[in-house]
Amino acid sequence: MSAYRAVLFDFFGTLTISVRRGPAHRAVAEALGCDPDALVEVLDRSYYDRARGGYGSAEETMRWLAVQVGVWPSRRRVRTALAARWAAMSADTVLRPDAVATLRALRHRGLRTAVVSDCTHELPELLPALPVAGLLDACAYSVQIGACKPHHAIYLEACARLGAPPSECLYVGDGGSQELTGAVELGMTAVRLDAPDLSHHLVFNPEPEWAGPTVTALWELVRMVDRTPVPVG
Repeated sequence: MSAYRAVLFDFFGTLTISVRRGPAHRAVAEALGCDPDALVEVLDRSYYDRARGGYGSAEETMRWLAVQVGVWPSRRRVRTALAARWAAMSADTVLRPDAVATLRALRHRGLRTAVVSDCTHELPELLPALPVAGLLDACAYSVQIGACKPHHAIYLEACARLGAPPSECLYVGDGGSQELTGAVELGMTAVRLDAPDLSHHLVFNPEPEWAGPTVTALWELVRMVDRTPVPVG
């Protein structure tokens, strides 16, 4: 029996391999009729505002992005750009080889599982089609909740959906958005995934000075859970 009731996972760079913007993203700029480098600059500086849903719906957000790079596309162009953005995100989202097996092993041990992700509008549409979807008991998306890590609200929403207090949760992430520190502040046990591929990961607000537990592969979490003693009394 594990000391934990649930394991919460970051998504990008944790359940997936390192994320980089692939060539498919150029189609978004082409659809809008703007310079790709200018669009990337706006995407980077507006990430957290977009991940909190700060510019409205997916279509409203795409139109806002277009205006920031100096173009005023038609509704048809905006919709074409949205389809291109979805396709590009899908192409860049590749699960780690051990993601499904790790989730399955944790659930076999009676633990509940969740994703806690800073994300824009695409992930809530993409994730249900992935092989991990049926192995997750809950998903907490920043774009729907209106708060990004390390704000406590996003973790607490996941805990509420799992029916588990933070003190009985293990949190796993690559360290973006100061997520590990945020989890620890709530009383969770936090573990950093330090896989070799993450040296090329697209990440915002990392915490390189993390001194807590670290694993180099997801499957190591199963052994960690197995050897964690259950508190007595």
